[in-house]
Amino acid sequence: QCPSKPSSKISLSLSPCLSHTRARKYLSMAVSETANGSSLRHAFGNVLAVFILLLIGVLAFSIRLFSVIKYESVIHEFDPYFNYRVTQYLTKNGIYDFWNWFDDRTWYPLGRVIGGTVYPGLTLTAGTIWWVLNSLNVPLTVETVCVFTAPIFSAFAAWATYLLTKEVKGSGAGLTAALLLAMVPSYISRSVAGSYDNEAVAIFA
Repeated sequence: QCPSKPSSKISLSLSPCLSHTRARKYLSMAVSETANGSSLRHAFGNVLAVFILLLIGVLAFSIRLFSVIKYESVIHEFDPYFNYRVTQYLTKNGIYDFWNWFDDRTWYPLGRVIGGTVYPGLTLTAGTIWWVLNSLNVPLTVETVCVFTAPIFSAFAAWATYLLTKEVKGSGAGLTAALLLAMVPSYISRSVAGSYDNEAVAIFA
């Protein structure tokens, strides 16, 4: 064991001990520098992953706007238009009337009890988005919200895929999975702008 303050008479005999102390000091400094470098690389990797995720979200959203850019902002097909009509009724009359609404224009001539026969997730989600935006003085129509609901939630779905895959295989696999989900044709066909159907929100949920 090395004394803390060696005398001059035994300084020669303690030189190996002092060298060992310096070596331990240098080793601890090297370990500290390595840890600092590793933490910097980790922080840079996290920032880069967030930046790539933002790009993937923009890609997932913009790639689904082809119909809006080429033509105009409209609701496509029959079921999406029915869902838009239900959402419009919800925003005008409130949740209570929505649950008790008997629509005599659907399933004619029998009619349809809307509150008991529809999946309410899509309608309530778009209605809530419309209500929040109008509360913030963003004057968007119900139709506009319905048209862009699917592209917005496709970006959310890509980010959720990243988080799930990251827990299993790491950040690189998560980014790859998010990119694939953003571009896979089968998902694009169910989430283009104007395709206001249940899959627009259900795939993310």
